[in-house]
Amino acid sequence: MSQSPATQARPLSPHLSIYRPPVTMTMSILHRITGGALYFGTLLVAWWLIAASTSESYFNFVDGIFGSWIGRLVLFGYTWALFHHMLGGVRHLVWDTGAGLEKHTASKIAWATLAGSVALTILVWAVGLGLRGGWA
Repeated sequence: MSQSPATQARPLSPHLSIYRPPVTMTMSILHRITGGALYFGTLLVAWWLIAASTSESYFNFVDGIFGSWIGRLVLFGYTWALFHHMLGGVRHLVWDTGAGLEKHTASKIAWATLAGSVALTILVWAVGLGLRGGWA
């Protein structure tokens, strides 16, 4: 077997610094990430429900954690992950029917998924805070 040096340089794959991922790929990755985040968030909801069923002092402890600024930030993120994952599932359901698979349409639907999840999250929190009487 002869070992001759290559006469031409091998082609390199595009690097992340020059490759711009399409929005559909980014939303697909976010769909997977939010799916994983929902596991963690569901554990928090279960913790809150378990605390509600045990004692008043333990519930007040858990509710105090969720009522802190970091707790509310986590709950806000959980709300967004829930809506984003739901709308991503609807997007995939639409694609399963064969509709919206054209590149331009798929990109519009991906952007709509992101905008819709943000809008629904803000709407739910605005209504929730309005019914509760604010942040207090």
